[in-house]
This record gives sequence, C-alpha cells and structure tokens, in this order.
Amino acid sequence: MQAKDQILKTIKKEVENFYLKTEVQKIGKVIEVGDGVALISGLDEAMAAEMIEIGDDLIQGVILNLNEDNVGAVILGDIRKIKEGDIVKSTGKILSIPVGDEVIGRIIDPLGKPLDGDKPFKAKDYYPVEKIAPRVITRKGVDTPLETGIKSIDLMIPIGRGQRELIIGDRQTGKTAIGIDTIINQKGKNVICIYVAIGQKKSKVAKIVSKLQEMGAMKHTVVVLAGSSGQ
Repeated sequence: MQAKDQILKTIKKEVENFYLKTEVQKIGKVIEVGDGVALISGLDEAMAAEMIEIGDDLIQGVILNLNEDNVGAVILGDIRKIKEGDIVKSTGKILSIPVGDEVIGRIIDPLGKPLDGDKPFKAKDYYPVEKIAPRVITRKGVDTPLETGIKSIDLMIPIGRGQRELIIGDRQTGKTAIGIDTIINQKGKNVICIYVAIGQKKSKVAKIVSKLQEMGAMKHTVVVLAGSSGQ
C-alpha cells in the first residue's frame, strides 16, 4: 500500500506542476525562387524588413516586398538549398545583428554568425540594420585624433575619431595596407576596429587576419566577411 500511495502522490504532484505552453507560429510556403529572391505565400501578417527562416536548414532571409497575395524576400544564405514548397517560418524580428564584447576578436558574416571555426557566441544585445542616423547637430564634435601610425598622413591630413575618410586609388596601390596599419596602430588606445571585406577572396582575408593576429590587433578588431564565391 505504501508503494501505491507513493505512486499516486507522485502522479498528483506531476499533474499539479504540469504546464501546457501554447506557441503560435506564422508559417508560409515558397512558391517561386530565383536570382536571390523568393516569393512566399501564407505570410499575410509579415512586416517589411522582417527576418524569416526557410526550409529544414533554416536559411535566413529578409522580407522587402509586401504584395497582395504574397511577399518577396531577399535570401541571405545559400539559395541553392531552397526549392519551391519549402516551409517558411516568420520570426517576428526586424533585420538585426548581434553587438557587444562577444563579437570582438571574431570573424563573422553580415548576420553575425561566426566563420572562424571557434565556439559560437551568444550576444546579449542586437542592433537593427536599418536605423535613422542621428542628425549632425546632435552628434558629438570630432575632438580626438585617430593616429594611423603613418607619419605623412598624420601630419598632412590628420584623421579624427568619428570622421569619415575615403581612401581611393587604383588596384595594388596600398589602400588595404593603410587600413590594416591603422587598425594595428590602435592597439591599447581603447578603439574598436571593424574590417569589412566585401567581395574579397577568403584566401586574401585569411592573410589579413593572420597579420592582425601576429601583431596582436585582433583583440580590438571585428572582421565581417561578405566574401565572393572564389577562394
């Protein structure tokens, strides 16, 4: 009888502590895909710039067009893994990327996913990609120099923190070298550097990262890789 009472007591406790969680998901279906864009039906309540997940591989995309019968989304992953009929899940989140100390020293893609083979990180904060920039009057004035470490630049055309500076020139004239030297020179100066490689080969980016690691500059640098298909 004691064993029977104990079983009944355990079952009663489990029933009392049982909590049924209801979760609602907004789901659509891919009806057409091509040229980096997918047409999706069934997401009638989707928002512009909302992030979505497509298929079993959870390929990410962002909704741009809100049509009467469907929505159009730009694919942010490998479009070759997407086919007509794939299930699309709405995330309810506006296109955003992780920010914070967790991304410093890492190589990430434009969505904040690590590409360096190191352990994944979990950021505390996310920042929207599309955001209205503060007005010029409300911005803090440029009052601190950003030393590049190149004497000719620092003396003749000094750069300030918060200032935009365009480096133009023909190929193989040292534009990247100036940027890398500037990043290396920020060591120990409480400056976070972000190097964005757009359309560059992974082999070239690997050499740049190796140089930054050799000089101890990756501790204050984030590398964002939106590379080409070439290696």
